[in-house]
Amino acid sequence: MSRKIKAHDFISVIIFAGICVFLYFLDLYPSVEDGLGQKCSAKVVKVDNSSIDEIGILKKGYQSLKVEILGGSFKGEIFEARNILRAQMDLDKMFKEGDVVWVSILNGSDPKADVINAQDYYRKDLTIWLFLIFAVLLVIFGGFVGFKALVSFVLACFVIWKLVVPLCLMGYSAIWVSLFAVFILTGAILFLVAGFTRKGLTAFVGAMAGIFASCVMASVFTKLFSINGAVMPFSQALLYSGFEHLNLSELFIGGIFLSSSGAVMDLSMDVAAGMQEVYLRDKSISFKELVSAGFRMGRSVVGTMSTTLLLAYAGGYLTLMMAFLAQGTSPDDFINNPYVASECVKTIVGSFGLVLVAPLTALAGGFFIRKL
Repeated sequence: MSRKIKAHDFISVIIFAGICVFLYFLDLYPSVEDGLGQKCSAKVVKVDNSSIDEIGILKKGYQSLKVEILGGSFKGEIFEARNILRAQMDLDKMFKEGDVVWVSILNGSDPKADVINAQDYYRKDLTIWLFLIFAVLLVIFGGFVGFKALVSFVLACFVIWKLVVPLCLMGYSAIWVSLFAVFILTGAILFLVAGFTRKGLTAFVGAMAGIFASCVMASVFTKLFSINGAVMPFSQALLYSGFEHLNLSELFIGGIFLSSSGAVMDLSMDVAAGMQEVYLRDKSISFKELVSAGFRMGRSVVGTMSTTLLLAYAGGYLTLMMAFLAQGTSPDDFINNPYVASECVKTIVGSFGLVLVAPLTALAGGFFIRKL
C-alpha cells in the first residue's frame, strides 16, 4: 500500500512539475524587447553628490557616477552614469562606491562621451540566492513533502505571472481569470500534499466552495461600498500606460479571493485531514457524527485563521494607519476613507470565506471520506 501511495505522489509531482515547465515557456503576452539599447549590471566605482539639493528629509537633483559594466557587449567598459533624484522617497536611491546597479545603455553609446542612466540596484542574483536558501531549507526540513511544497510554490509563481497577469492585461475578466487560477492552484497544492485521495478531494471541494462564496460576496460588497479599484497600487499608472480598457473593480474583486485562497486551502486541508483520522479510527462512524466532528475541528481553526488575514492586511497598511492617527483623524473619517474601506472589505470578505469553508469541507468529508 505504501509503495502505491509513493508511486502516486511521484506521478503527481511529475505532472505538476511538467505544468511548471510548460508555463515557463508559455508567452501569452510576450515582453517587448527594447531595440534602442540594452540593460545590464554595473559596479559603481566613483560617486559625486555635488548636484544634489536637500529639501528637508528629501533629496532632489542627481548623482554623477562612474560605473564599470559587468555584462553585455560593453562588459569591462567604464561609463559616466547619472542617478536622477525626484524627491520621492519610495523611488529615490542613493548609490555608493561598490554598489552593483542596473543601468540602461543606448545602442552606439561611446564610453568616453555618453552618459547612461543608472535605474536601480541590481537585485537579481540576490533574489536567486534567497530563493535557493528557502528551497534547500524547505527540502531538508520537509523531505519529499517539502519538495512537493516547493513544486506548488513554483507553480503558484508561474500561474500568477504567466496566466493571471497576461490574461488580465489582454482584457479578460479578472474575476474569471482569478477563479481559473485559484482552481488550478487549489487542485495542484492540495493534491500534491494529500495525493489523489478522498482526503484531497474533500479539501479541494470544500476550498473551492469557500472561494466561490468569497467571490460572490466580494462582488456584492465591492459594489455596496462603492470601491472602484483605483485604491490598488499603480492602478492609475496602468490605465495611463495604454490599458484604459481594464476594469479596476473586477481586478480588485479578483485580488480579494486570490489573496485569501491560501488561508482557505489551509483550513480545508486541516478539516479534511482531521476527519480522515477520525474515520480511520472508527469506520463505523455515521455521516452525522463525522460531519459533526468536522464542524468541531473547523471551529477550533477559524478563529486564528481569520485573525491571520487581519494581521496580514493590517501589516501592509501600517503606515497608512499611523498617518491617520498622527493627524488626529476621527474614527468616522477613518472608516469612510476609500483605502481603509477597501481593506475592510478584503479582510471581512476573506474571513467570511474562512468561516464558510469549514462547514462546507465538513459536509464534503461526510460524503467522500465515508465512501458514500
